[in-house]
Amino acid sequence: MEPRERIVDAAARLLESEGEEALSTRAVSAAAGVQAPTIYRLFGDKQGLLDAVVTRGFSDYLAEKSVRPPSDDPVADLHAGWDLHVGLALERPALYRLMYARPRAAGSSPAARAAFAELAALIHRIAVAGRLRVPEERAIGMVHAAGSGVALSLVAVPPEERDDGLSRAACEAVVAAITTEEAFPTTGPVASAVALRAAVDDLDALTPTERALLGEWLDRVARGA
Repeated sequence: MEPRERIVDAAARLLESEGEEALSTRAVSAAAGVQAPTIYRLFGDKQGLLDAVVTRGFSDYLAEKSVRPPSDDPVADLHAGWDLHVGLALERPALYRLMYARPRAAGSSPAARAAFAELAALIHRIAVAGRLRVPEERAIGMVHAAGSGVALSLVAVPPEERDDGLSRAACEAVVAAITTEEAFPTTGPVASAVALRAAVDDLDALTPTERALLGEWLDRVARGA
């Protein structure tokens, strides 16, 4: 492998075996078989190395998710995605903390942005299906905040002290708060407005100005409810 790949691999192994505290430039360079100045030349500083490890972690996570094709039920896919997300935290807690407890690293990672975009696409599918009861942006924020919060809470306690039902209960609560049991329920216009809003850009019978105006009205209905 090239020196950059060897260094990232070595840092990832040290992270998993000894934790973030072990990621000194001296330890990483020794594990990768390179001189310490090579790390500074390739990554700039230790934060640059941590960013590279985060990017690798997100890329592996996205690769695992991509082998699971979407089903016909986007809400079921949301449950599965939640379980995969929390499972990553439980299997690789040190990497997960580095990925999600460091906003700078997570926010600057292209793979992190891709993971967030994938969540947004899944929420959009639920909206198009007429099963979203809140605006898409709010649903994305709720799922992201709750999922990462639950995962970080679980990895903060020893395995023997964890509440095994916490993740499932939180997932069901969030899903119940943002989705409906069936499309376009008779209890109100919100899901209908959200679903139509998701499809506004595909309404070729309307002009761009009309689509923008309709989208504004539908956003107002969803937010007001």
